[in-house]
Amino acid sequence: MRWAEYGQGLEEKLKALHGRVHRGSYRALPSRRRYIPKPDGRQRPLGIAALEDKIVQRAVVEVLNAIHEEDFLGFSYGFRPGRSQHDALDALAVGITRTQVNWILDADIRSFFDTVSHEWLIRFVEHRIGDRGPPAHGLDPWGMVRLIRKWLKVGVMEEGQVKPATVGTPQGAVISPLLANIYLHYVLDLWARQWRHRHAQGNVIIVRYADDLVAGFEHRTDAERFLAALRERLESFALSLHPDKTRLIEFGRHAAANRERGGLGKPETFNFLGFTHICGRTRNGKFSLQRKTRRDRLRAKLREVKETLRRRLHAAIDDQGTWLRQVVTGYFAYHAVPNNIQALSAFRRGVRWLWWRSLRRRSQKDRTTRRAINRLVAQWLPKPRITHPWPEKRFAVIHPRRAPDARIGHVRFCAGGA
Repeated sequence: MRWAEYGQGLEEKLKALHGRVHRGSYRALPSRRRYIPKPDGRQRPLGIAALEDKIVQRAVVEVLNAIHEEDFLGFSYGFRPGRSQHDALDALAVGITRTQVNWILDADIRSFFDTVSHEWLIRFVEHRIGDRGPPAHGLDPWGMVRLIRKWLKVGVMEEGQVKPATVGTPQGAVISPLLANIYLHYVLDLWARQWRHRHAQGNVIIVRYADDLVAGFEHRTDAERFLAALRERLESFALSLHPDKTRLIEFGRHAAANRERGGLGKPETFNFLGFTHICGRTRNGKFSLQRKTRRDRLRAKLREVKETLRRRLHAAIDDQGTWLRQVVTGYFAYHAVPNNIQALSAFRRGVRWLWWRSLRRRSQKDRTTRRAINRLVAQWLPKPRITHPWPEKRFAVIHPRRAPDARIGHVRFCAGGA
């Protein structure tokens, strides 16, 4: 059923759904399996929930957010109200440039959404919503846990066959991001804060966006001990680090000089939330964190534009221009960070070239000249410009002062508080 169909007699349908949920007769339906391409060419499995499942999950998310937002730590940014990817990027940039960071741990949890333990997840949810006690926010706590169990166990439908789920939570479900945050709050965040208090000898920063984790350390020994302890911690909860994508690299204000003395070349780079982070220098020779759009993501977006232009080959030029303006504007809205103007220009040039080639393929007699396509580009495509402020400025506005335990002795935990 589509949203338009469900909207007919909406009030009565919502009342009936509300009644089924509270009577316990509500039945979750298997998610529909869909695949979307990843930048590396592989396929990412998604689970598209049924319409009424989305409605109930949205209601549960609102209730659980009100409860768990009081508990989540400051360095957790993914899928939280009032927090965005750029907030996480700003926190990481400030941590690297304003504190003593010489080593970066770029950690990748292998197939996180596919390997989440149902047993552990339910236990974590029950920490704040028990099976007994008074109703929370107007809903029976036992009913909340039971709903989550249903969504975890119902499985997915693929090629007409229902496959029950024993582990994992489907990406694409409304409830999945919050469940992931709850799981990693207990498995990773609380443990990392405790590890910092008890074991770190120098500065430590950490930023987590969903299952993407970047940690910075002043001392290599701290970084190596944290990585070993993190592997052991994750294995205790049915998770593991990807051996090829998890890296510990020398990165920071002294990395270039240290590697040059050792004959190791330029400092390595790392990727986070669509940007490649690079050790750079200002005109005065001071350390500067450079953030550039990932090349593979830029190429993937241009391939997407190419495929869509092929389907819109014979659409009116004004329609094509309107759509391309939306694409370029949306791309700039995310990627227009300081020092990234070259990537913005490259994307606009790529769109121009693809549009020109598409127009010339509309007919063998087409004579769209270079001057003509330049006029169309000037008319429809916005020019690249930096719209995001410097990370330090925006971070200072959002976090005017640090949380009380952001600094303990000689150990600092940056990125938005505890």
